[in-house]
Amino acid sequence: MEQIDKTVLITGGCGFIGSHLVRLFVTKYPTYKVVNLDAMTYAGNQDNLKDIENEENYVYAHGSICDKYLVDKLFAMYDFDYVIHMAAESHVDRSMSNPNVFVETNVMGTLNLLNVAKHHWTDKSDRKFFNMITDEIFGSLSVDDKPFDENTPIDPHSPYSTSKAAQYLFGKTYYEAYDLPIISLCCGNAIGGYQYLEKLVPLTIDRLVNKQEIPIYGKGKQMRDWTNVHDICNAIDMLVHDGCVGELYCIGGDACVSNIDLVKLIIKEYCTLTNNKQSEYEKLIKFIPDPRGKSHDFRYDLNHDKITNELGWTPKYTVEESVHETVEWYLENTEWCEALKNRDNSYKTWVTYHYGDNFKEKK
Repeated sequence: MEQIDKTVLITGGCGFIGSHLVRLFVTKYPTYKVVNLDAMTYAGNQDNLKDIENEENYVYAHGSICDKYLVDKLFAMYDFDYVIHMAAESHVDRSMSNPNVFVETNVMGTLNLLNVAKHHWTDKSDRKFFNMITDEIFGSLSVDDKPFDENTPIDPHSPYSTSKAAQYLFGKTYYEAYDLPIISLCCGNAIGGYQYLEKLVPLTIDRLVNKQEIPIYGKGKQMRDWTNVHDICNAIDMLVHDGCVGELYCIGGDACVSNIDLVKLIIKEYCTLTNNKQSEYEKLIKFIPDPRGKSHDFRYDLNHDKITNELGWTPKYTVEESVHETVEWYLENTEWCEALKNRDNSYKTWVTYHYGDNFKEKK
């Protein structure tokens, strides 16, 4: 193995975005030692990293970011240059059912990482702590509002977004109070392969594959800005190496569309790839009551001028390209989907509980 130049801790590296990021760093930087700390909750999946799990510069550490002893041990063992904090509870619907776990992971877990980094990083030169945030901390936009940017006031409307707002503010505070080298990134909805199936895009694709009804809240008019997971990882790579410490950066995909339009785009792509009739599959759409109430924000959209002007980052994928790539990935990885659904009862229990008897999985 080549001499190690940098050591990197990536938290939540067995999740959706985290696994893509681990793969990027392990393959792009062979002289970096990449340590993946993941608690393997329902959304974590070691199968996401099968292709790189035996690489010499990759280490998997099983455990929680809330475990002070474990995190302290890892810092002492590897003397991390970079911490890329991706681990989070991230599903709004789950936060409505169990807010406490979101506070424990997103707030207290982050605070534990910050405290351990503060303790070990007595020499802060060239160290960086990357803090991953969500556009939901800014609240909601109307159709005609300008997109969120780094100066938008924080106004969270759900337990999830409130916990992420607290995570951001603790990072900001540790930069200001303790001079900890924090960089924060706010991104919108991610799209790509390896995403846990209960989220909108993979749920839709999986329902199409199994010709089952697709649940849509209300009339599906809520709008979201979709960014390809590869574009997100590219932005993180740039920011970890060249971002300005103490700053918040927003990245958007220039792809703000309504949920119903996105679902119809997925159906169109699926039918094109499988030679099926689009009108027949659109009949699977079922509009259901929205359980989120006032916490279901209407529109998220992000301005990426700051990172574009400073580092030259722009999204490379259009929403159509992202949908094509993602549908194709799930069609080529049906075994991954079935293994996830059969691993335990987390997915099936959630679908049945949240969408009702009409959405019970076929036996």
